[in-house]
Amino acid sequence: MEKQTKEDKKEQVLQELIRNAGAPAQAGESQPVVPPEPAPKTAATAADKAVLEMQKASQAIIRELKKVIVGKDEVIKKVLMVILAGGHILLEDVPGVGKTTLALGLSRVLNLNYKRMQFTPDTMASDITGFSIYNKETGGLDYKPGAALCNLFLADEINRTSAKTQAALLEVMEEGGMTVDGVTHKTPEPFVCIATQNPLGSAGTQKLPDSQLDRFMARLSMGYPDLKSQVDIIKQRQTGDPMDTVRSLVSAAHIKAMKKAVQMVRMEDEIIQYAAELCQKTRSVESVEQGVSPRAVLALVQMAKASALMDGRSYAIPQDVKDVFIDVCAHRLILTARAKIRKETEEKVLREILKEVGPPAVLERKAK
Repeated sequence: MEKQTKEDKKEQVLQELIRNAGAPAQAGESQPVVPPEPAPKTAATAADKAVLEMQKASQAIIRELKKVIVGKDEVIKKVLMVILAGGHILLEDVPGVGKTTLALGLSRVLNLNYKRMQFTPDTMASDITGFSIYNKETGGLDYKPGAALCNLFLADEINRTSAKTQAALLEVMEEGGMTVDGVTHKTPEPFVCIATQNPLGSAGTQKLPDSQLDRFMARLSMGYPDLKSQVDIIKQRQTGDPMDTVRSLVSAAHIKAMKKAVQMVRMEDEIIQYAAELCQKTRSVESVEQGVSPRAVLALVQMAKASALMDGRSYAIPQDVKDVFIDVCAHRLILTARAKIRKETEEKVLREILKEVGPPAVLERKAK
């Protein structure tokens, strides 16, 4: 009974923390000042305090998700970073490693309106965007919402449907709305698309076009669990479904506040220049036929700022850019035929670029 009481108190403190973390910034707090060295605790800026609260909130979210996703803390962290950076996620991995479980767990912890669509060859574009139907009583058209009209949309096995159906996601992923019969229907805020695909099972699939891949801020892979994590997963499911224990910690309003906190993170001009140089380099490497787009540079900067926030800093450092560079850019590269024959990979090319392009000296130190 005493143990249960302690757990209840702990939960009350956690909930209070989350409520505080979701509070909007006060007037005058949107222009943080980044010191060359960490500011003394007694002189912490308003932005520093806000970012630290958001870091605590993100850590609470990650701890809750670890109830159902075991041994994949880094993947969970990066998925949350993409959401806070205002992007969409492509989870590319073999079946059964927890891609769908991660999306469902996120929807519960973040308390978002969640919809899932299993993509098949006969899935139609109207299933995603919705459609208009004639109303004989009014003589007009009534709009019937599609599956993507939600906060968190899981496009399961997105490469198993036609290119036309895949393209139905282009507008909603970029602009947060769907145009049907000349009328644009906006998705609720925030809107996140998590798409999954199996990179090995190519039979009966349609490869995503470059324009579609470019809409995803990051491509992540769950990977197989290690032996200890696999044993823990089995033990978890002996007496019940751990998904039933996942609790809602935040709401859409909290997520919007955390996204604003990412915008508050300061990035020095030298670091912006560094991010741009890394992406520019992908367009001149011999092994690369098509480098990354300007959209990738914007995504890289936003992800780096989200990385800084989750490390509890109100300013970005070059290491933040390095940590997310491959996740943001690998799926956007197109290698030459000769590079593919040599068995080169996008990840290998990007690692070489990181070695060739030196980071700026400003704020070059390890994150806390």
